[in-house]
Amino acid sequence: MSTSAKEVHFDNSTMWVELADGRTLGVPLAWFPRLLHATPEQRAACDIGRYGLHWETLDEDISIEGLLAGRGAATHRKHRT
Repeated sequence: MSTSAKEVHFDNSTMWVELADGRTLGVPLAWFPRLLHATPEQRAACDIGRYGLHWETLDEDISIEGLLAGRGAATHRKHRT
């Protein structure tokens, strides 16, 4: 079973995603550095699609499936040894 987003809004530290099935997800902005460092205007420019969220100017795509699975941004860092 899959669901889609109906609405997205933000507070200082959280992205809130209202889903079509009635659930609301609160996701830390720290999971998505591009959104964390974006302006309120940039965050508001979200395109809601059937399977996820897209911010053209931020080059950010977030799947609803990924949010439900608890996945943040897929960033890779080199670890120091």
